[in-house]
Amino acid sequence: MPLSIAVARERTPGESRVALVPETAKKFVALGASLRMEQSAGTESHFLDSDYADVSMVNGITEAYGPAQLILRVTPPSPEEIAALPEGSVLIGLLKPFEDQARLAALNAKRITAFSLELLPRISRAQSMDALSSQGSCAGYQCGLIAAARCTKFFPMLTTAAGTIRPARVLVIGAGVAGLQAIATCKRLGAMVDAYDVRSAAREQIESLGAKFVDTGVSADGAGGYARELTADEKAAQTEKLAKAVALSDVVITTAAIPGKRAPIIITVDMIKRMKYGAIIVDMAAESGGNCALTQPGEHVIANDVNIHGPLNLPSRMPTHASELYAKNLYNFLSPWIKDGELVFDWNDDVVAGTLLCKDGVTVHPTVKQVLGDA
Repeated sequence: MPLSIAVARERTPGESRVALVPETAKKFVALGASLRMEQSAGTESHFLDSDYADVSMVNGITEAYGPAQLILRVTPPSPEEIAALPEGSVLIGLLKPFEDQARLAALNAKRITAFSLELLPRISRAQSMDALSSQGSCAGYQCGLIAAARCTKFFPMLTTAAGTIRPARVLVIGAGVAGLQAIATCKRLGAMVDAYDVRSAAREQIESLGAKFVDTGVSADGAGGYARELTADEKAAQTEKLAKAVALSDVVITTAAIPGKRAPIIITVDMIKRMKYGAIIVDMAAESGGNCALTQPGEHVIANDVNIHGPLNLPSRMPTHASELYAKNLYNFLSPWIKDGELVFDWNDDVVAGTLLCKDGVTVHPTVKQVLGDA
């Protein structure tokens, strides 16, 4: 019997991506899998049911999930969606593993084998599977567009009959995948861009995109390619040097995040008070609390006449390409383990073991267990 893969419509409010696109559907079928999909699951990503020639379209989540061995998702399932999952099935998606102990307990009660792509090891072999990076590229791009659309100045320098317009000045804080994409987008739009990251390797990457590196004298290289949390003294030194750069900027884009923890506060209230009248902050870290002290997730607030934007789920603003990238990440993760139409994992493989969240009724990922306790 071939591997049965199911995809249902994402029901999380504001979510417009889909975990399966027509291109990856064809590839799964070529590996011997059979596919079931809830009707209209791809519509908000601009994929019609008729585009999925290799997929059986069904009505409702229960019919989609009923016989499935493998479920592909973008967002974590709700309690109602977990109830529809077949007991003992395999679930893979962006499951937000550090956020909800009750959700883990519900998955374990149904003995779901769950893989959370946020936990993917940062190793070379896993780059094509890295959903955080692919979706981070979408988010960074969107931050640049939000900043340009809301800035009261032109981003590029313009020479007009009335005189020369100086370009807007943008500061990007955090030079991971999202930050680098924000830098590149703002540079393409013509802005003067400064950027800062606590990781020493980021300077070369920032300068390669034509931006100027803001050197605060603080380095915080951490494990797995992430930045570590700064000490109190390091934060004070960072704040002092960054405050000047923030005050000179027309736009500040912040992207700094620490897995499993609240986003670090980088833009303080005192910094905001020193910013230009009408300046803009676009806080990409709003989903984990925000890098700005006054960010309200999902809201636009004004403080000291500084406009502070806390956008959520930025990849869903461009769902077609975001879905294509994400679906390819899923396929690249799963395809090595689909053999003759069956799903056979090597549980000792670094990528499999590093991404595994739940198995045999227990939470198995050591970092998640440490943060949340056993679920």
